[in-house]
Amino acid sequence: MGGLSVGGMRGGFRHSTRPINISNAAKYVERPEQVAIVLNTPFSIFRTLGKTAFKPVHFFEDQELSKIYSPVYQPEQSASGSNIEQDRPNVVLIILESFGREHIGAFNRDLEGGSYEGFTPFLDSLIEQSWAFDHAYANGRKSIDALPSVIASVPSLVQPYIVSEYSTNKINGLAGLLSRIGYETAFYHGAPNGSMGFHAFTKMAGYDAYKGKTEYNNDEDFDGMWGIWDEPFFQFFAKDMGQLQEPFFTTLFSVSSHHPFAVPEQYVDTFPKGPLPLHEVMGYSDMALRKFFETASATDWFDNTLFIITADHCTIPFHDEYKTPVEGFAIPLVFYKPGDIDARMDSGLAQQTDIMPTVLSYIDYPYPYIAFGNDLLSQSEDERFVVNYINESYQFLYNNYAVYFNGEEVTEVYDLMNDPLQENNIIGKTDFKDARRLFKAYLQQYVTRMINDDMTVN
Repeated sequence: MGGLSVGGMRGGFRHSTRPINISNAAKYVERPEQVAIVLNTPFSIFRTLGKTAFKPVHFFEDQELSKIYSPVYQPEQSASGSNIEQDRPNVVLIILESFGREHIGAFNRDLEGGSYEGFTPFLDSLIEQSWAFDHAYANGRKSIDALPSVIASVPSLVQPYIVSEYSTNKINGLAGLLSRIGYETAFYHGAPNGSMGFHAFTKMAGYDAYKGKTEYNNDEDFDGMWGIWDEPFFQFFAKDMGQLQEPFFTTLFSVSSHHPFAVPEQYVDTFPKGPLPLHEVMGYSDMALRKFFETASATDWFDNTLFIITADHCTIPFHDEYKTPVEGFAIPLVFYKPGDIDARMDSGLAQQTDIMPTVLSYIDYPYPYIAFGNDLLSQSEDERFVVNYINESYQFLYNNYAVYFNGEEVTEVYDLMNDPLQENNIIGKTDFKDARRLFKAYLQQYVTRMINDDMTVN
């Protein structure tokens, strides 16, 4: 009886199953304002009891606040310079589980004295043909942190947005915004449907369809723990997109590169194992990605498609260079469009929340929206910033500094150019007034809008 009770409270016995939260109600409604009809008071109290709610902050008056930082994007901010309104590209977003930037050779040419090769040969080759960022970071540490950041430009600060008391707020997800201008949208995840609360959140973000293990409909390719192996599910993804009406926006979230880091039996001893268990399965997922592009490149829609590749978060580091608070968030970020985007390595800061405004800028999206990230096409390197949360402090990267703020005052400052291992706290020894003002304005906008359910533009 005890075992059945635990299974009932969790919603199942699979490793990928998580107890339901308030956000799961979104799976059963069409619009965010209908969520309250599904929820009941005792459940809502239980799921929010003891949660750390945001406390209102007021650093600046409203008029000054908007001058320092505003998350509201206007259509005239579009910077792609192209007139593609009549032939907007498809957008394919691929989120790779646990693909930390440390393990990708193309981003680490100087590591180990220049001899480091990494474990992703195909991704390395694709990066050479892409606009890639060697200082890109996740906005959170878990998979459930990633989706709001990547597809809605909402960072998970203090607590994961999906399981917070604000998870039923109205948001302008990338899928919903693109649907407004004629895109068909779909989200693909090889795990059992409903895993991690993704199904509910993607509905809130505006996706037309969710395609998971149920739609794949072949348990022979189930890995026994998390979902369908990446190789066959990536092929399903590539082929199923051919059924969508163009232009389309799709998102794939991979599953195989996750603990216990197993590969299919036929691939045992095929890929380099490396010093970490993750490395072998990264080689497998990289191979699955290569085969996906081989299949996709033969389709009619491939040449008119913008591909974005990133990761949900990084995992256990091996090199000392990646054992710092900053590099503990290091992920890849790659933009690739056949014959259109110039190949270059961008050394400016970038983060997951930058993906949505950058995509919307690239396609010349015509309506205002809210995003807590940078438009990488229009903002110069010295204007960009990165925000995440670690050890009860906000971590803010701006120019060459890492600034730590506990909600009331700055506690640490590091000069990342001269001190990449973050060994010398230089607070009080340098002027970081601009970074401090920008972050306080950012935090005030984020907290105020989250509390007031003001995350969309009417």
